[in-house]
Amino acid sequence: MDIILYPEGYLSSEKVLEDACKIAKETNVMIITSYRKDNKDRAVIISNTGERIMERGKTLSDEKEELNIPLFVSSNGINIGYLLCMEILKGMRDLKNVGVDINFIAHPIGVGMFSDEQFEQWVNEAKNIAKTYKTIIIGTSHADGSYRNCGISIPISYCINSDGEPIYISKSDIRTRIVNLDTKEFEVL
Repeated sequence: MDIILYPEGYLSSEKVLEDACKIAKETNVMIITSYRKDNKDRAVIISNTGERIMERGKTLSDEKEELNIPLFVSSNGINIGYLLCMEILKGMRDLKNVGVDINFIAHPIGVGMFSDEQFEQWVNEAKNIAKTYKTIIIGTSHADGSYRNCGISIPISYCINSDGEPIYISKSDIRTRIVNLDTKEFEVL
């Protein structure tokens, strides 16, 4: 594997982030996720050499707030876009400012969806972004938890191709997926 995508907040602290950098270097695998700093989630991409090649704060949820930058990073000849959790809802509006072709967008998600309606909304946003920006988008959430103690958590994982068509969409199925972005084939473990 070249890249591993983990959910939002998967790295619980700066100490765990440093450990993840060492693991990325030792295994020669890029890690895309977020980590907690000062009780807030921060976007992070760790290169296969263990360096943090992208790091930024999570965009505030206020509709008027534009997505925090950077929104992409170039590494090993590919442009990787990044949307952290609810930032997917601002992607259609704000990704137009990127100005480069993005090979794929990573979408780490927190605790999962709190309703079937939210599940459909986020998957449809991902399809629209993929089709509009002619890029693959991949998202995953944690397997359990609930949004603001509502008692509901629908784990989500998906991969949408650059035509806006699903490579796979997973709802409440927490198995690991391996996706070959070149062939657009996937395997469920």
